[in-house]
Amino acid sequence: MALFGTDGVRGLANGPLTAELALTLAQATAVVLGQGRIADARRAAGKRLTAVVARDPRISGHFLSAAVEAGLASSGVDVLDAGTLPTPAAAFLISDIDADFGVMISASHNPAPDNGIKIFARGGVKLPDEVEQRIEETMVAGTKLQPTGGDVGRVQRFSDAEDRYVMHLLASLPHRLDGIHVVLDCANGAASGASPEVFRNAGAKVTVIGADPDGLNINDGVGSTHLDKLAAEVVRVGADVGIAHDGDADRCLAVDADGNIIDGDQIMAILAVAMKNRGKLHDDTLVATVMSNLGLHIAMGEQGITVRKTAVGDRYVLEDMNAGGYSLGGEQSGHVIMSDFATTGDGLLTGLHLVAEMARQRKSLAELASIMTVYPQVMINVKDVDKDAVRDHALVQEAVKSVETELGATGRVLLRKSGTEPLVRVMVEAADAETANAHAESLAEVVRKHLAL
Repeated sequence: MALFGTDGVRGLANGPLTAELALTLAQATAVVLGQGRIADARRAAGKRLTAVVARDPRISGHFLSAAVEAGLASSGVDVLDAGTLPTPAAAFLISDIDADFGVMISASHNPAPDNGIKIFARGGVKLPDEVEQRIEETMVAGTKLQPTGGDVGRVQRFSDAEDRYVMHLLASLPHRLDGIHVVLDCANGAASGASPEVFRNAGAKVTVIGADPDGLNINDGVGSTHLDKLAAEVVRVGADVGIAHDGDADRCLAVDADGNIIDGDQIMAILAVAMKNRGKLHDDTLVATVMSNLGLHIAMGEQGITVRKTAVGDRYVLEDMNAGGYSLGGEQSGHVIMSDFATTGDGLLTGLHLVAEMARQRKSLAELASIMTVYPQVMINVKDVDKDAVRDHALVQEAVKSVETELGATGRVLLRKSGTEPLVRVMVEAADAETANAHAESLAEVVRKHLAL
């Protein structure tokens, strides 16, 4: 069936992602996540299970959240409807009120016609693959919980949901933001209400763009995937920093006072050093993916910080963080996980802590980011090739080793197969863009020649 992707269920709303599918998925989720010792104890005490449901502002979120809530309530689960909130807020609230699980309706940085359903288990954690598989199997089998009378669930408004989340974010801050002028780009998304509120409450002067959601304009030329408007506004108003979220606000990118982009690697470098200096960076270790810039590894090595590498995807970063008890990890794209305060990437939390470090050190973002030199990185997608042969093909690997030898410590090579298409991604980093591009082109040609379908 392959319903779940790398980040829940996602697709065109009223295309593959219908109200019927949302209802059935919710019913199956109630069956699978309604099992276990804690759930059994609650039922034995005469209590129903509880789930938190939230959504981003997409217009399709109205009917999809209604379908999810109907599926849960018809399965005997009490629903707390948190309305429009960021994905990390939903995850936090599940843990905060000790709910049994929760559902977020969002397609993150995708355009408005798409939507998605993300399911969180108790504690606000993402579901492991095996649990998602059990939910799919339950859907196929048609297994449902169908209580009657007073045993059906109730749907209620979670009236203080945003206040709880904002107070949680404020309580996490090591320093107030007084004296800092921030421009926030909320992507016309889920952070449009909470982000300006929490930055102002933390003491910052705030200018806001991309915070007028109409259900159709989410991520439309604004947000973390479209930074031009944010950079221009920061320069226009003379702000100190710009913070950009995506549609569901689980990521954060930044721009400095001159409009230069500060990506996830640079943000992690700043936060890692700050946390190490405060004794908050567990085992002096940062968890990043194989796509993180070579400059991050060099900078962290100079600061006595170990960088652990995982596969691409925030779920793999989180798995490694949980296994080792690490306190900071993330991706170049701006998914940053601060595990002392969150169970998933949180763009508001990340932005607040980044700006707090500016205020604490009384330094500009450009000064803080200078701790890391960003090496030019060239990526080429080589299409219509045998992606599964890339790791074992002798001539391809010989070419890779030749480039690695030539680059030495001043560069890096990564060949990675796509998870969804017949293509290989060739990535080369070097001390200058010309060298990176030349090596990337030569390796891409080797891949085309020897792995063509």
